[in-house]
Amino acid sequence: MPLACALTLASVLAAPASAHTGTGLAGGFVSGMLHPLSGMDHLLAMVSVGLWGAILGRPLLVALPVIFPAMMAGGAILGMVGAPVPPVELGIALSVLMLGVAIAFGLRPPVWLACVMVGVFALFHGYAHGRELPSAADPIGYSAGFVLSTGLLHIAGIAIGTVNDTPRGALFVKGLGAGIGVTGLYFLAKALL
Repeated sequence: MPLACALTLASVLAAPASAHTGTGLAGGFVSGMLHPLSGMDHLLAMVSVGLWGAILGRPLLVALPVIFPAMMAGGAILGMVGAPVPPVELGIALSVLMLGVAIAFGLRPPVWLACVMVGVFALFHGYAHGRELPSAADPIGYSAGFVLSTGLLHIAGIAIGTVNDTPRGALFVKGLGAGIGVTGLYFLAKALL
């Protein structure tokens, strides 16, 4: 429980959604590791994927945190080549909103639907970073750091999800999901304006 509280506090104190400034990326591996922590939208989505997977159990406990980085890489490729996609910030905002709602209400879709949802969300997150990636000083190092950091955020979500087995823990997780969903609404309003 202390770990869950610390992670929740860290996510609340993180910088506002600023991961897509389009100003270029300075460095390599370390910059890639730190980047997912610099935008609340990405941090919440990535932790939520692990948390929702933990709630849903096997096989999604493993599948969702694997699908997200794989599809994120695909989205990054689409972003690098400039493929047309729907508004990216809208897709990212919807990912935070929908993952928060799924956690808050304990939604249990069929395995295939949960995988498709997380895969589509990951495409938007990856696309946003793929647009920035060519300007990185070390794109390969940056990408490796970014994917590792994403995986660690998924693991943090899974760790938070371990408290879901107790009545108080389940209430905490639902409340956390509601908070994530409300934050997603904020991001959605910001993306629409």
